[in-house]
Amino acid sequence: MLGAVLLRIGFALVLPDSGSSAQAGAILEERKLPMRFGWVNCEPNCRGWISAVGVVTADTPRDFEQFARDRDLQGSTVVLDSSGGSVNDAITLGRRWRALGLKTTVGLSIEAPAPGGGGSARVVPEAYCESMCVFLLLSGSTRYVPEQAKVRVHQIWMGDRADNARAASYSAQDMTVVERDIGRLAKYTFEMGATGDLLALALSVPPWEELYRLSPQELRLTRLITTDAPGDLLLPRPADDLVAELAAKPHQDRAPQDGAAPHDLLLGTSKATKTASAQPHGEMAPPPPR
Repeated sequence: MLGAVLLRIGFALVLPDSGSSAQAGAILEERKLPMRFGWVNCEPNCRGWISAVGVVTADTPRDFEQFARDRDLQGSTVVLDSSGGSVNDAITLGRRWRALGLKTTVGLSIEAPAPGGGGSARVVPEAYCESMCVFLLLSGSTRYVPEQAKVRVHQIWMGDRADNARAASYSAQDMTVVERDIGRLAKYTFEMGATGDLLALALSVPPWEELYRLSPQELRLTRLITTDAPGDLLLPRPADDLVAELAAKPHQDRAPQDGAAPHDLLLGTSKATKTASAQPHGEMAPPPPR
């Protein structure tokens, strides 16, 4: 599939009922898998929301259509925890979300069971939205990014050479593929109402450098944030105790384990582009060259 652009993406997970520690571990495992969608009920506190957790692949737009079938999702909120995925498929998905008027945010979906059944659901803001997840975030008709969330960007690259980008060789056809997909991404970015600053920031970070975390000021400059009120997305307020507990846990490498290359999970081909693998999470990287 010539030129299918691949990035890494993750999704907000509805976690198991075995305690928040097990839940946090489950999130880390789920982030390695293709994106899944789930509906989180929180009535009577709120309407509920869509969790979107995992890597965007060529199957993701179809999987979303299956999830959306027989559901009235118009105007719903999507909670993202993602490390990237396929550029072209993320663009397709983002346009679908905008057509549905979906709202977007970054977070972890936590379900807390109550004695005797039932329970409540919360969105914990300690989450990541990286690479093409940032452009899925952009598709929301209303967009909210909590302070604790990490939104990080990077260049797109040939999928089979992103792990050793500086040493690899490239043909003129390869460069045509990259430039074509950058053009598609630029068109989509402006369709969604963002500024060229978002592309400038992302395209200035090469695949051999750590992903660049956007500052609160840059989130507004690029128009990734359109509201500072979680209530605009019809979400409950975060649970401070869960936020503190998850924040205290050390971050783990989200790259695939057991020798699997990221583009293997992303169904990459020899003529595909992606962002480089996310480096271990740390503080904000120095500003990229302007």
